Amino acid sequence: MYQFDTSEVYVASRGEVLELAILGQLRGSPLHGYELRKRLNATLGMFRALSYGSLYPCLRALQTGGWIQPVDTAALPHALAGKRTRIVYELTDSGRDRLGHSLARAEPAAWDDETFDVRFSLFSDTDAETRLRILEGRRMRMVERHEVMRQHAQRSRERRDRYTLALQQHGLDQIEREVRWLEDLIHAERHPDAPTAPTPSDATGPPPTRPGQPGAEPLTTTSTTHSKEQG
Repeated sequence: MYQFDTSEVYVASRGEVLELAILGQLRGSPLHGYELRKRLNATLGMFRALSYGSLYPCLRALQTGGWIQPVDTAALPHALAGKRTRIVYELTDSGRDRLGHSLARAEPAAWDDETFDVRFSLFSDTDAETRLRILEGRRMRMVERHEVMRQHAQRSRERRDRYTLALQQHGLDQIEREVRWLEDLIHAERHPDAPTAPTPSDATGPPPTRPGQPGAEPLTTTSTTHSKEQG
């Protein structure tokens, strides 16, 4: 039986997250720094403000570690050939091994706010069991965060103006939407052959009630424990 340990609070550093994101982007084909930065900015919201001052030191560290290497541009496809002023990087065998090892891990840092987006973007290269554990861990994290925010909002309600209360409710609503999204993903991982559920715009009937409303189910952590067979 696999039991999540909520006492573990390790959070990956931004450098570690960036390293994983770079290795993940290079897994398909070589890229030069400009294209790599553009893809990170387009794919991952957390890197919208990524500067070359952050990217290139990380690329140098990865090259020093032997996980990426510069490529002779003359041997590359036309789209990358001839970029003499730009260094093109590719994964080494050691880099692929490092990426594979990182993607096989499902520890609390994997469902941290910044790391989760990167890990989720690489789910196509992650095994099903690890994907499920990360999704369940993320769901538990968000349910616990929702409860903390809800209790804080209740305690401070009489001291807050209506704008602050609206902002607090907005935060709770965002978490509830993410929990529902995660639950849909978890269901799909557990039942890959099941029909795809309708999107909210396609669904019929009244809109779903939120936790705390009449008839609503409270957010719980009952589905966050994942069973794992031990050999």
